[in-house]
Amino acid sequence: MLHCLFLLFSTMVGDSFEDSIKPIRSTVNTFEGSNVSLSCNYTGTAGLTKYLHWYRQYPRSKLEFIILIMEKGVGGNTMDQRFTVKIDESNKRVDLELSSAEVTDSALYYCALQPTVTGNPYTLYKNLTPPRD
Repeated sequence: MLHCLFLLFSTMVGDSFEDSIKPIRSTVNTFEGSNVSLSCNYTGTAGLTKYLHWYRQYPRSKLEFIILIMEKGVGGNTMDQRFTVKIDESNKRVDLELSSAEVTDSALYYCALQPTVTGNPYTLYKNLTPPRD
């Protein structure tokens, strides 16, 4: 059985210094085939009136968009159906859950508050379809 490592970071580029988001645990270890949950708490006026994003980054690679959480629910077009999101508004917590972890899932994962990208926000979304063989 192989070991998977998930490192979790957060970022916030918003319009209020009261808004913040941070991981509950910065490192998550699990075994291949296990389910894993990556969690962040948000504070301030952020709530779900802002957009919450999840990204991941492999070594020497660009950020990859995973999923977007909006006030009215989950949006975006995650390319991996193993990802789901749970939102606990009363505790201001958002969980990214991954079923059946694989060694190739080992990466840096980011929870972020919008706006996270300036300029052309669509550049991170352009490679949502896996390449054809």
